[in-house]
Amino acid sequence: MRGVIVVPAVVAARVRQAMGRTPRSHFLPADVRHLADTDLPVPIGWEATNSQPSTVARMLELLDVRPGHRVLDVGSGSGWTTAILTRLAGPDGVVLGVERVPELVDWARRRLAEAGIETTVEEAVPGVLGLPAQGPFDRILVSADFARRPDDLVAQLAEGGRLVAPVAEVMTIVDVHDGHERTRADAGRYVFVPLRAD
Repeated sequence: MRGVIVVPAVVAARVRQAMGRTPRSHFLPADVRHLADTDLPVPIGWEATNSQPSTVARMLELLDVRPGHRVLDVGSGSGWTTAILTRLAGPDGVVLGVERVPELVDWARRRLAEAGIETTVEEAVPGVLGLPAQGPFDRILVSADFARRPDDLVAQLAEGGRLVAPVAEVMTIVDVHDGHERTRADAGRYVFVPLRAD
């Protein structure tokens, strides 16, 4: 089933506040920093992009991260979404980023440390999606398109958990309750770089 998923106003307000406290420019390379205020994806090297703010906002609204949550940021790129998620999860939450490009892992770690944000970005293990050994997670954000539902990541959700991911250009939400999975699709089309596990 596909349609516009209604997000409570309080959730949207929390997302706006967290994004407002986390300048995108800090997480962009110097040569593209002037594009920070544009609502466009920005290339950050290594065939990766920093997603456009309106898309990030929508994904975070759908994800509905709450204080104290354990959160996994898959395809963390420059670390911007990891930083926003850390603000949403609060001091009692745990946020882990995972990224397959070593140079971006280093970049994100430096930018997060410079911003005073206490979280970490791990380098992805070839052939493994997410961080199964460190799960389960209350929330999983995926910032790359896997073309099909990433069941290896769904398996890393805790009871009551939620995954938000673009799947074949459709923003897909998977909730786990009482051991059962419910999958929904938000309206609109979203283009992301491919999610790779190699």
